[in-house]
Amino acid sequence: MEKQLKDLLKLLPEAKVLSGTTDKTITDLTIDSRTVKNGSMFICLKGVHTDGHKYIDKAVSLGATAVLVEDAVEPKAGLTIIQVADSNAAMTAIAPWFYDYPGQKMRIIGVTGTNGKTTTTNIVRIILRQAGYRVGMIGTINTIIEDEVETSHNTTPNVVDLQKVLYRMLQAKCDYVVMEVSSHALALNRVAGIEFDVAALTNITQDHLDFHKTFENYREAKALLFTHLHEGKKPNKTAIFNMDDHSSSCILARTKTNILKYGKNTNNDIYPISFKVEATHMELQLHTPAGEMNLLLHITGEFNVYNVMTAVAICLAEQIPAEKISGVLDGFQGVTGRFQLVNAGQKFTVIVDYAHTPDGLDNVLRTARQITKGKLWVVFGCGGDRDNKKRPIMGRIALELADKLVVTSDNPRSENPELIIADIEKGLAGAPATKEIHKITDRREAIYYALAHAEPTDVIMIAGKGHENYQILKEKTIHFDDHEVVQDFFKQEKK
Repeated sequence: MEKQLKDLLKLLPEAKVLSGTTDKTITDLTIDSRTVKNGSMFICLKGVHTDGHKYIDKAVSLGATAVLVEDAVEPKAGLTIIQVADSNAAMTAIAPWFYDYPGQKMRIIGVTGTNGKTTTTNIVRIILRQAGYRVGMIGTINTIIEDEVETSHNTTPNVVDLQKVLYRMLQAKCDYVVMEVSSHALALNRVAGIEFDVAALTNITQDHLDFHKTFENYREAKALLFTHLHEGKKPNKTAIFNMDDHSSSCILARTKTNILKYGKNTNNDIYPISFKVEATHMELQLHTPAGEMNLLLHITGEFNVYNVMTAVAICLAEQIPAEKISGVLDGFQGVTGRFQLVNAGQKFTVIVDYAHTPDGLDNVLRTARQITKGKLWVVFGCGGDRDNKKRPIMGRIALELADKLVVTSDNPRSENPELIIADIEKGLAGAPATKEIHKITDRREAIYYALAHAEPTDVIMIAGKGHENYQILKEKTIHFDDHEVVQDFFKQEKK
């Protein structure tokens, strides 16, 4: 991909050329000086923790031919310096154009919500592929282009990286892109230049208030995916809503496209006729506009009933035959770190889950409660530098639903993990004598404690990190995988 710098400047009428010529070819855009190559334009962003202006020399040494800045900087030989009032806004304008608007040339399915995005998008991806389409997927765990898998770093990448990966998907002849769309991405307009065909809402519960400040702001960020869905030139657009979520009615009223509704009530387009939850599977009978679906799923839990309904609604909106949908759902094995059973030969049940919000923890513990014959354990913590209001709430939920609690560290980041745990403990005040509560700051030790003391009929829920294979500490990031820790414990037991 390459564009002429003088053409790029036509998108930025207020920009000033501080030095250098505009008669140049730009072969790449980047906000990360480490990825600069010959012909790159390096975009200097001012963030909370760093300032791209500090890395101009490094960018030049790696071959940058132009830089986009907010601050006036010293001229450098051979470098074109372009100044704008807001480099983030400028980036949002030029990135989709630079990659020829790939998000307008494929069918784009966006799934937003606090919980359920990853499972839903994975189901949809597999169904679309089984239906004969070429599919890209962008999400919390992976970015996938057909069979090519890359680890993700953000649920929705920054606008430059997102446009770059969409361009790669277009080059790979993808018919569809299935995306998890975060509230941050919508609020910061990372999805600029993308015309969505289907937008689906899983649920909106408390999360990310460190960024959005209020629940109303958080909900309004999510709403942007739906209130702008009708814009553009593509036909046959559909908005999909979980009508058991209180925010759906509010957003639905402002949506100007075709609408599909799902939920428990029989006045919805899709609703469960019956479902039976077991430890390792679930039987689900669904009413849909395409007829009843009788499913035997290898995922379980009432929260997964909603994920399945979301996926079914998306695929029906895209005219995928009901038999294709049913065939995939019957064989779907779940997603890494989402109510994942860990089998190391132990007599009791161990589950790893990504639940890191009050609603997420409530969902997985209620499901675990249904399959627990003995005591229900929960090992959990809360992330540092994130919404601290949810910490005592999660403590109360754990206290209500579990018998034995091990409060520990999650990703403390720059915060003192002891202080994070103290916030959680505010929700444990007045715990009845029947509850067993332990505070073990080291996460490995906390998991080991539960594994060492569980009885054969117990269930241990290890919540918060799910698929993550790292732990972010104040001074470093270390390798840490809850699933591996469980396996390591039993390997040591056998020695």
